[in-house]
Amino acid sequence: MADKIPVQHGEIILRFEDLSFEFGHNKPILDEVTFSLRRGMKVTLMGQNGAGKSTIFGLITGQNKPESGRIIISNGVSIAIARQVIPRADMDLTVREFFEKCFKEKVYNIDPKIEDVLEVVNLSVPFERKIGSFSGGQQARLLLASALIQDPDILLLDEPTNNLDKAGIAHLTKFLVSYKKTVVVISHDADFLNAFSDGVLYLDVYTRKIEQYAGNYFDVRDQITARIEKENMKNAQLSKKIQENKDKANFFANKGGRMRLVARRMRDEAEELEEEKVDVRKEDKTIRPFQIPAQYVLGEIIHISEFYVFKNHKKVARKARISLKKNQHLQLVGPNGIGKSTLLEALAKGTEAGAKITAGVKVGYYRQDFSTLNFDDTIFDALMSAMDKHIEQEMRSVAAGFLITGDMMYTKIGSLSEGQKGLVALAQLVLLKPGLLILDEPTNHINFRHLPIIAKALNDYEGAMILVSHVHDFVSQIRIDEVFDLEK
Repeated sequence: MADKIPVQHGEIILRFEDLSFEFGHNKPILDEVTFSLRRGMKVTLMGQNGAGKSTIFGLITGQNKPESGRIIISNGVSIAIARQVIPRADMDLTVREFFEKCFKEKVYNIDPKIEDVLEVVNLSVPFERKIGSFSGGQQARLLLASALIQDPDILLLDEPTNNLDKAGIAHLTKFLVSYKKTVVVISHDADFLNAFSDGVLYLDVYTRKIEQYAGNYFDVRDQITARIEKENMKNAQLSKKIQENKDKANFFANKGGRMRLVARRMRDEAEELEEEKVDVRKEDKTIRPFQIPAQYVLGEIIHISEFYVFKNHKKVARKARISLKKNQHLQLVGPNGIGKSTLLEALAKGTEAGAKITAGVKVGYYRQDFSTLNFDDTIFDALMSAMDKHIEQEMRSVAAGFLITGDMMYTKIGSLSEGQKGLVALAQLVLLKPGLLILDEPTNHINFRHLPIIAKALNDYEGAMILVSHVHDFVSQIRIDEVFDLEK
């Protein structure tokens, strides 16, 4: 149990004091971390994929327990979290059952509350419909609504813009700007964060400390950059002076006699200067530039003459004349809920009656919920299974480019962060060498530092590609030959 202290308006309502946490043995996440949250703050939680951002949310909610130190929560303060993905066990629940599960005790006449909170997230759905039948964007809105219906004092949002279309992100941003309570957000969407953040908690994956900054997202990014430049400059000046002292020490030492005492003093000064050097905050590592090799295919790769969309929650058939050959890139667009992900899944599985993929074409399918990955597999197994020829050295070389190190190889997929799962899925595409790429929101959960590299790889891909993405800045970096609007 977290410790409690009395509430005072505008005062600290949550505090980590010298808190340490690790997963299992030899996987430390936090090392004597101290920070605090005040009532009404809107804070961004930043850090590299796998650094432990979601772990911090788990500590705040009580799902994770610290090894040492303590969490102090003000008396009576309530906490709710909107996670990145809906648990698989909840997919068979109806909308009403999903919201009822948000409360420890039964809430009578819950329907009006559900109606109100769905209006906040701009979603209108039947309460008897199963959660698993909704699109990724609709599920993202339901996750947000499940936290808001609890009316918490501290709202935790884990990648809330994933799968949201432009209108959904604008709606969420407007809500957060006017929200009066404390909010902590994990997100890789820089423009979204900058719209409402007034502070940043930065989890440094190297020191396992949290750095606390005031200001909006872009202000903090500039502060960090300036600090690194200042530290590098100081260290460069010290290095120059240290080398000068060492050179002088060598010169005087060769003179012999009393000059050796001067040489010793010069060496002592050099050692003291070494101790003055500061540890420069290391930047997040970025994945290496990569290419997705394309399978050689002559002629047409995929032909689509008919497909289905959802209008007012009903399937409607649509005619089309889509034909893709090698080096042709198609973007599918349309609002959340129209059926983009459903169509991509049917194409990848070959179950769309009005679509035909040429026999022998290898399909690389990146699915936004990573359900194409077997969560019980190790990374080693998942990557080797993507290869025609199991060449371990090639696999490990590709994996290293995606920050998948040798000590991670036998980690199960299910224990990875969502961002790390995304990097494994991308590495699989490189090893598969597909003739057709089907990509459903490939930026979800991915650190924004990686996005230009991923965009260039997709831009240079020489096979056929079908892409769904709501991130305009990402798509603008990719060569798109045709845009197909499912709504028109």
